[in-house]
Amino acid sequence: MSHDHDHHDNELDPFAARVRALETILTRKGLIDPAAIDVIVDTYETKVGPRNGARVVAKAWADPEFAAWLKRDATAAIGSLGYTGRQGEHMQAVFNTKDTHNLVVCTLCSCYPWSVLGLPPVWYKAPPYRSRAVIDPRGVLEEFGLTLPTTKKIRVWDSTAELRYLVVPMRPEGAEGWSEERLADLVTRDAMIGTALAREPA
Repeated sequence: MSHDHDHHDNELDPFAARVRALETILTRKGLIDPAAIDVIVDTYETKVGPRNGARVVAKAWADPEFAAWLKRDATAAIGSLGYTGRQGEHMQAVFNTKDTHNLVVCTLCSCYPWSVLGLPPVWYKAPPYRSRAVIDPRGVLEEFGLTLPTTKKIRVWDSTAELRYLVVPMRPEGAEGWSEERLADLVTRDAMIGTALAREPA
C-alpha cells in the first residue's frame, strides 16, 4: 500500500478518497504511522482474512467429520480452529453441490465474516452488487466471469448482523489425497462468497 498521496486518486470511489485524504492529513500531523496501518491491513487481508476461511474449507474437504460439524454448527466448527471474533460470532456454512450454487450478499449494508474472509471487497459493499445479486444472480456471476449451467440452481443468502455465511465451494477434481495446506491454496475469497469456483489444481 503506497502512502505517496500527493497525486490525485481519481480511480478511487468517493468514500475511499475521503479515507485516503484523512490518512494523509493524520500522517502529516504525525498522529498515525503509515507502516502501522500497513501491518493492520495486511493482518486482515492475509492473516485474519481469506486464508483462515481457506483452511476451514480445506479441512471440510479433507475431513468428512469436520464437514458434518461445519454443516451442523459452523460457529463452533470454525471456532475450533481459532477463527473467532469480530463479525464472526454467528456463522452458517452453505455447501455448493452439483445441483446448487450458493451466493452471499448483504442487501442492507455490508455484513461480512471478517474472522474467516478478512476485509470485505469494495464491490461487496457497492449498491449495484447488493441489489442485483438478489434480482439477477446469474447475470451478476457472469459479470464475475462465472457462467453456470442453466440447470444449476443458484441460492442467494442474505447476511445480517445476526448471521453471516461462508460458502464451501466444491472440491475440484484432481486434488485427491492432497494435504489440507495444499487444498487451502485452491480456495479463494471470491469462492467463499460464491462469485467464483475453487481454483483448478495446477
